[in-house]
Amino acid sequence: MGAQAKLAKIREKMAGEGVDAFLITTYLNWRYLSGFKGDAGQILITEDSSYIFTDSRYTEQATSEAPDFQVIQTSLDTDPLKDTLKKERVRSLAFEKDQVTYAAYERMAERFEGVALKGVAGWVEDLRMRKTPEEISLIAKAQEIADEAFSLVTRSIRVGAAESELAMELEFTMRRLGAESLAFPPIVVSGQRSSLPHGRPTLNKVSPGDFLTFDFGARYEGYCSDETRTFVIGPLDKKHEEIYKIVLEAQLAGLEAAKPGVPGKAVDAAARKVIEDAGYGEYFGHGTGHGVGLAVHEGPSAGKKGETLLEPGMVITVEPGIYIPGFGGCRIEDLVVITENGKEILSASPKELIVIESS
Repeated sequence: MGAQAKLAKIREKMAGEGVDAFLITTYLNWRYLSGFKGDAGQILITEDSSYIFTDSRYTEQATSEAPDFQVIQTSLDTDPLKDTLKKERVRSLAFEKDQVTYAAYERMAERFEGVALKGVAGWVEDLRMRKTPEEISLIAKAQEIADEAFSLVTRSIRVGAAESELAMELEFTMRRLGAESLAFPPIVVSGQRSSLPHGRPTLNKVSPGDFLTFDFGARYEGYCSDETRTFVIGPLDKKHEEIYKIVLEAQLAGLEAAKPGVPGKAVDAAARKVIEDAGYGEYFGHGTGHGVGLAVHEGPSAGKKGETLLEPGMVITVEPGIYIPGFGGCRIEDLVVITENGKEILSASPKELIVIESS
């Protein structure tokens, strides 16, 4: 979907709400609509015009990246946004209520005297949920980089390696293979710390008998990937084996449920039922999945309350886990594209139980 098609969708929203203009102040949303990648700016969309407001550091960049927008330079001495609202005779202005603080709202009300302000939510985020083939190819490239890096880094797993050491090597390798940045700081947790779903890597060293979990993703041309794999450091005991088997069965059940026309919560229910039936329901506290795109966490939700129906072009994760305080945890996560006929799994790293010998 090109910029003009996206603008047309936004203008349909504006007409439906009866507002003259829409102000976008969120970085990922203005990037999605315009293509402008600078980190300072705002976008204004009216019935017939579209503007980017940014300072002198970015005006040349914005002109190049967003040809469908008129670029207006901001400064500390003027208020070109206010002037443009007057020029466009805007009497009602929609803004992103989920992103604007109350203090910012008060400033807008004072600046834009005579303009009725209307808070709206989801106008751009709803568009972002349905990826174009071009967006999916960028996400797939980010996932390819992450998988290749992970394959290389797994050779470094050994007893005595620190979580932070493994995380640093994974980050470096993803960047070396072409990632522009990380999708998020890698989660590398071992032993009892693997019960922390979002634990930060520490100097804690990998030891025999540990679960070792990696949650990682690359960012490529703005788009993210997300994947989790869990190993066991030998010797393998029955509890590790049991938990891994349950989580893998739950993950496969979630994948089976992921298809067009079902709500995201159906994916969660399928995976959660396996874990609950095995007696570990209390140890699975997060949602089974979430959307991935320009942000590593975006719509649609594949959690308990995920009402949005999955559609072709949506990209979600399927990532159940079991986390037992004092023992450890296991999570398995794939990145999935919903297609016309079902799904395509982008994650390529092996999912079978891998035991790394400690000797």
